Amino acid sequence: MAGSAICRALQRAGYSQQLTATRQELDLLNPAAVQRWFAEQRPTVVVLAAAKVGGIQANNSYPADFLLENLKIQTHVIETAWRFGVRRLLFLGSSCIYPKFAEQPIREEALLTGALEPTNEWYAIAKITGIKLCAALRKQHGFDAISLMPTNLYGPGDNYHPTNSHVLPALIRRFHEAAQANAPSVTCWGSGTPLREFLHVDDLGEACVYAFEHWQPGPEELQFLNVGTGVDLTIRELAEAVAAATGFRGEIHWDASKPDGTPKKQLDVSRLAALGWRARIRLAEGLASTVADFAARGSERL
Repeated sequence: MAGSAICRALQRAGYSQQLTATRQELDLLNPAAVQRWFAEQRPTVVVLAAAKVGGIQANNSYPADFLLENLKIQTHVIETAWRFGVRRLLFLGSSCIYPKFAEQPIREEALLTGALEPTNEWYAIAKITGIKLCAALRKQHGFDAISLMPTNLYGPGDNYHPTNSHVLPALIRRFHEAAQANAPSVTCWGSGTPLREFLHVDDLGEACVYAFEHWQPGPEELQFLNVGTGVDLTIRELAEAVAAATGFRGEIHWDASKPDGTPKKQLDVSRLAALGWRARIRLAEGLASTVADFAARGSERL
């Protein structure tokens, strides 16, 4: 999802010479395959958007997979990019890198100031390692590696798996299927009270291009920036918005025996705003187009 959006943004900005590879064409878990690809393609700029991702249930069920696979992907690509003389690299992290009870809205300085949210700490630790690897290579070898920390993403190309997806695509699938079946009710995880922020993936793509073109951190500055809207809402409000967008007219129930995750996770996006970039796609607009994309893709989306 993120990689496709970044490609679209690069194309709109006039960058037509894009080198991409599907999972079938390039296994990022295989260091020899990564080195071979770099040797053959010789990219000058790299965006690392690949990752093993999922929601609370997936993170809880496969902690070793989330840690090992993400560490391998990041290390193989970032180190190989540096060794092959790539001019600039952008690494995509995640807002889950911040402490569970970080002061809100969360500034970049909050990194490593407290305990992580247990339901996604394995993924978070891997992403923190990627940030620090970029910073270490910049400090020791002058490698121009920067990182962006997006909030929760949604949009075309998302993963709608019934158990392993993130909250918003999971809700879209659940409510769309319930609406199609004329179901009387839908049950959602948790209490519905946690607050979350959502960024349309096309806004992320634009932010990546903007950071490449306008951001050159100094040696003593942070080399990662938050990317988000700066606006959050409760999961209950989100579920009601998804229900409306999918045409579901039944009741919404909440299973409080299921985990809520971090109570609030709103990013401070003032640094990126000071550079001149802000998100432009409102949630209502983005949600409507995402639901339409989900419905149009049929069995392909599953």
